[in-house]
Amino acid sequence: MSSPQPTGGTVPVGGQAPLLNIANALTCLRLLLVPVFVAALFVEGGEDTFWRMTAFTVFVVAALTDRLDGQLARSRGLVTWFGALADPIADKALTGAALVGLSMLGVVPWWVTIVILGREIGITVLRFLVIRRGVIPASRGGKAKTVAQTFAIGLFLLPLPLLFPEALTAVLAVQWTVLVVALALTVGTGIDYVLKAVRANA
Repeated sequence: MSSPQPTGGTVPVGGQAPLLNIANALTCLRLLLVPVFVAALFVEGGEDTFWRMTAFTVFVVAALTDRLDGQLARSRGLVTWFGALADPIADKALTGAALVGLSMLGVVPWWVTIVILGREIGITVLRFLVIRRGVIPASRGGKAKTVAQTFAIGLFLLPLPLLFPEALTAVLAVQWTVLVVALALTVGTGIDYVLKAVRANA
């Protein structure tokens, strides 16, 4: 869930929005979908086409709730301290479950998972450290990073090598091109976020 556009380096949280609202409910739904996604992903060791497609579908639905809760929070004034903290945690839980699961299945190298999750966990911790002065909102680069990560994970979740074994080279080329873009945005926006936090708390 994205915060309103800032006038300075951070966005105050709290406001008068009720804690129990549709935006926060969608965030909680995303958290609840994580174990469902993991269960589907590991059926038959990730080799069952139907269950891989099921895992992909659950992942997409969960990812869409992220966009929807942000739109609702902005349009209806439903930004709360809970949403500001729980939303990125839900995002990291979904992304982390997908990456760790794919690495355990041997689909995505562990070093990719470590780089992405290291950045995401580090930024989440930083959010907690600066929360008293406000929330540093997602930049355009941060939003592009999220889209790239989601797209890349989705491509690896799809059982494309199982469906198109004769085009394996082309499939891998597309998957890795998108993943490299996601990695570049992940590292770049992570550095930018740290610099903004330092300036905001100087």
